[in-house]
Amino acid sequence: MASAAREGVLHLLRSVTGAACRCPAHSQAFNQGGYIGAAATQSTLHHMKKCSNEAAPPKEYAFEMACSNIRYGPGVTDEVGMDFQNLDAKNVCLVTDKKISQLPPVKAAVQSLEKHHVKFSVFDDVRIEPTDTSFKAAIEFARNGNFDAFLAVGGGSVMDTAKVANLYSCNPDADFLDYVNAPVGKGLPVRGSVKPLIAVPTTAGTGSETTGVAIFDYEPLQAKTGIGSRSIRPLLGIVDPLHTKHMPERVTANSGFDVLCHALESYTAIPYEERSPRPSNPIERPAYQGSNPISDLWALHSIKIVKKYMKRAVFDCEDFEARSMMHMASVFAGIGFGNAGVHLCHGMSYPISGLVKKYRAKDYDVDHPLIPHGLSVVMTAPAVFQFTAPMCPERHIEAAGLLGAETTNVKREDAGLLLADTLRVFMDDLRVDDGLNALGFNRDDIPALVKGTLPQHRVTKLAPRPQSEEDLSLMFEKSMKIY
Repeated sequence: MASAAREGVLHLLRSVTGAACRCPAHSQAFNQGGYIGAAATQSTLHHMKKCSNEAAPPKEYAFEMACSNIRYGPGVTDEVGMDFQNLDAKNVCLVTDKKISQLPPVKAAVQSLEKHHVKFSVFDDVRIEPTDTSFKAAIEFARNGNFDAFLAVGGGSVMDTAKVANLYSCNPDADFLDYVNAPVGKGLPVRGSVKPLIAVPTTAGTGSETTGVAIFDYEPLQAKTGIGSRSIRPLLGIVDPLHTKHMPERVTANSGFDVLCHALESYTAIPYEERSPRPSNPIERPAYQGSNPISDLWALHSIKIVKKYMKRAVFDCEDFEARSMMHMASVFAGIGFGNAGVHLCHGMSYPISGLVKKYRAKDYDVDHPLIPHGLSVVMTAPAVFQFTAPMCPERHIEAAGLLGAETTNVKREDAGLLLADTLRVFMDDLRVDDGLNALGFNRDDIPALVKGTLPQHRVTKLAPRPQSEEDLSLMFEKSMKIY
């Protein structure tokens, strides 16, 4: 059995590695001014030449904007009971985790449900950084509960778990891998309807209350993957900034870096009209579509808020203005990346968190090794944006300027170095660990990190510059130390 499982995993990785390239970025002008060495540059050019000799599928010509309804305001969680009453919900599944279940956000939600006589049952076995195993436990609970609505109160792990429990309880005959993104799963489109889901985020980071995406660790591959469909996005996101008062310092910092990378990656993603293949049916159009004029506005505004308020929010838990604005920035970035997508920082983060050894992040109350999502994402950010800058240098320079860099007379070929150095200073100011070495990795781990990145082409192919295995290796190596 073990041998067969290993062979299955190896076959999957070989398939990903050897798959014919459909990179939509190969048609863009290529600038050799990136930091990657000549060998990697030549491999990328060879990759692009190979692409040009293949029959190119038609490119996209449209983009869609999808977002949950958002309600924002201090104390607005008190309205959630009325919302379910208005939906005529008879049996609500309240999804949370064991720590949050003891804190004011869940208590406020429960009081509102009880006040308005809404029947509910609590599932609080959410795992921080969910796995396929923890998702399946939530699915079983939901299938047995005969629920007609869902309420998620917590961070991204809670909201993603609620989305998946809702989806599979409404599709009881579906195999777990049916809706999981290819190549790990079948990536089937969700054709039926799901039950109403209301999400109450308690962290200012994931933006999951706005998106139709649920991320988890797929344990057989020791890497993250996910499910993406507009059908599973929450009906309503209740953004109550009072809940951010309960976020410890490191949770605030790591959540904030998730916001920042959502915005930076969606803004620098391949333009939507360069993505291919064009879907033959609109139901097949992915949630992550590439940068577009509407997502750009949300991304840029998020970066401005992060620059102004993130340090205050991290180091002063009593600064309610700063924490409220970071909660807002999370929503804005969520709307942006929920339609444009993310790329290499997120794609490379999934094996970082999935291959964690002994590292346990400060301020996280867990009983297992954990590299928080936002920390795993920002670890590679300087290397990633130095690599991608040659494809859209103006956007990288603009982002650096919004983060406080002096951009007067900056040359296009220096865009990547400028943004990378700006990020290093920002990360150092916020006391981020000094690279992957500090998280327990070394150069011997790079092949495994690369292999764990390869199945993430749902996001990595949204990068503006195509990347070879050697390119990924060099970016991981550059990320071993940051300062």
